[in-house]
Amino acid sequence: MTVEILTPREVPLGGLRAMSVRRTLPQRDRSLIGAWCFLDHYGPDDVAETGGMMVTPHPHTGLQTVSWLFTGEVEHTDSAGNHAMVRPGELNLMTAGRGISHSEVSTPETTTLHGAQLWVALPEGQRFCDPGFEHYAPPAAGGHRWSARVFLGSMFGSTSPVVTATPLLGVELLLEPTARLVVPVDTTYEHGLLLDTGDLTIDGQPVKKDELAYAAPGATALTLTSEDGARVLLLGGPPFGEQIVMWWNFVGRTDEEIRTFREQWQGQITEDGLGILDGQFGIVAGGLQPIPAPVMPALRLKPRG
Repeated sequence: MTVEILTPREVPLGGLRAMSVRRTLPQRDRSLIGAWCFLDHYGPDDVAETGGMMVTPHPHTGLQTVSWLFTGEVEHTDSAGNHAMVRPGELNLMTAGRGISHSEVSTPETTTLHGAQLWVALPEGQRFCDPGFEHYAPPAAGGHRWSARVFLGSMFGSTSPVVTATPLLGVELLLEPTARLVVPVDTTYEHGLLLDTGDLTIDGQPVKKDELAYAAPGATALTLTSEDGARVLLLGGPPFGEQIVMWWNFVGRTDEEIRTFREQWQGQITEDGLGILDGQFGIVAGGLQPIPAPVMPALRLKPRG
């Protein structure tokens, strides 16, 4: 088994006091792992220094957002009327479909933020579905010197009830010092393993903190070892089989679609830029100022995947 290492790049999330995120997906040479198309990893961040998470209303199309926290608490509000708290060890999955807007704000009680924000591309037949939202708190499974929470898909005898448009796997793994874990995997899936903390070796290949290790379809198992202990996010799914165009917060299929989505969002923002009108992406309760879309690039956006 050859393991490909994807290194992160630092991206500021917000303004001058922005918290920084480490983005490992998409990469120039790898846009997708299964239907997983985006992975931001952040923290642990001292909220007193960064100001925490203050992502005011912004739009999405053609995807699902997956929020997974290790530390802290984030308040989610969306234009479909869903309001929920994102807490450690609990899945919040929002389906954008034909269009939704939402805000994510860390709570006043949060002193440290640490977690991951992921996106899943929706396939052609379901990318214009109605918006939706699901919450699930998976139980812990475990064995000798390891434990796991399966928030999407099935593994270790644990199955998530959350229904996805394509087969997916999402698991948080905790390895104790000197752990060795043989993970049985679906041979039709490709997999990504993000090392959050500690040290990790996958089938003899060392992985550094914050790196995303990629394993192509074909393996029956992945052997994980850790000397000092580790926390790992394991993602997977069969190759997506479709090309996508992803720009800002939109997933589409053509340059023209993305430009239309941007125009629709900009058309909902009031002239003073402080408010939002009803339209394709709805209205997020709470009165927070919406985020305007960036200027589109002059060159046409190309499908990837």
